[in-house]
Amino acid sequence: MTEEKLQNLIETISMDVFHKPFRHVARINGRLRTTGGRYKLSDHSIEINPLVWEMHGEEELIGVIKHELCHYHLHIEGRGYRHGDQDFRELMKKTDSPRYCKALAEPRRRQSTLHFYKCTNCHLSYRRKRRMDPKKYRCGKCAGAIIEVPSIQ
Repeated sequence: MTEEKLQNLIETISMDVFHKPFRHVARINGRLRTTGGRYKLSDHSIEINPLVWEMHGEEELIGVIKHELCHYHLHIEGRGYRHGDQDFRELMKKTDSPRYCKALAEPRRRQSTLHFYKCTNCHLSYRRKRRMDPKKYRCGKCAGAIIEVPSIQ
């Protein structure tokens, strides 16, 4: 989708659903990661994440646009435009706008490196997320010396 088509789509939805014109700029912003779109208070523009269209299609895109237009029209009118404001919640219900966008990215899991240690006396194994200095510690079972064991990867 091009920015020109996005601009036309937002203007059309604004007139059809809100019965008010959208007179500012609509942009595609590929740097958005976790949000479907955003309304910028400073210049009244609306930015849309291109992944919404690519991953979930036109129906989800229209929902995101309606959500952002709720922010836009309420802010222009000087009414409560934030998520927690009563005016915003009422307009969302009235226009059947979604409160959230569907997930756009897989949640990142931090891969934890494991460190393995072993008692030289009783051979008890220790598995740790954080690295430790084995010279400073003794085995909790037999008080033997601890050594680091290379991990198998």
